[in-house]
Amino acid sequence: MTGFTITIDGPAAAGKGTLSKAVAAHFGFAHLDTGLLYRAVGAKVIAGQDAVEAAQSLDPSDLDDDSLRTPDVAQAASKVAVIPEVRAALVEFQRSFAARAGGAVLDGRDCGTVICPDAAVKLFVTASAEVRAKRRFAELSGKGIEDSFETVLADVKARDARDMERATAPLVAAQDALTIDTSDLTIEDAIAAAVAAIEAAR
Repeated sequence: MTGFTITIDGPAAAGKGTLSKAVAAHFGFAHLDTGLLYRAVGAKVIAGQDAVEAAQSLDPSDLDDDSLRTPDVAQAASKVAVIPEVRAALVEFQRSFAARAGGAVLDGRDCGTVICPDAAVKLFVTASAEVRAKRRFAELSGKGIEDSFETVLADVKARDARDMERATAPLVAAQDALTIDTSDLTIEDAIAAAVAAIEAAR
C-alpha cells in the first residue's frame, strides 16, 4: 500500500508508543517515534554539531542509538526543540517519512494535527492522569529509580499542561481522530481497537 499514513497522538504514558509499534508490526508499516527526532538532534549537539545542521542532516539510523534515552540527551532535546529552524527541518523529515511507500505509523503529540493533517487514519490515545502516573511509576521502579507516586503524578499533570498550553503545535486531538481511552483496556484490547479502526479505513 503506497503512502498509507497512520498518526497516533496522545499524552505521556497513554500507551501510544506500545500501540504504534504493535500497529506497525501488524500491518508491516514503518514506525517513527517523532520524539526521538529531537533527542537525536540533541545528542548531535552534545557531540559538538550545530543544531540546525544536525536537524537538516538527520538520518533514520540516528534514531537507533540507546543513549537517546538518557537525561542529558532529554535536556538537550528540550533546548533544540525551541529553535524554529530545527522544528522546520524535523517537520520535513516527518512528512517525508510519512509519505514512504508501504505505509507509515507516526506517534507523537502533533502528528495528526500539524505533521500529517491528511493522514488516512488518525488515532488519539489517552488515559486518566492517575492511570498514566501508575504506569510511569511502575516503569521507573522497574529501572531502580526511586520516586513517590505523588511526585510522578504531579510530573504527569505538569507535562500535560505544558503540552496542551504551548503556543506551537499544542497537544490536541485532531477533529477527525478516533479517541482510544486505554484507562481500563488491556494492551491487547487497545491494539485490537486500533487495528479495527485502521482496517475499516483501508
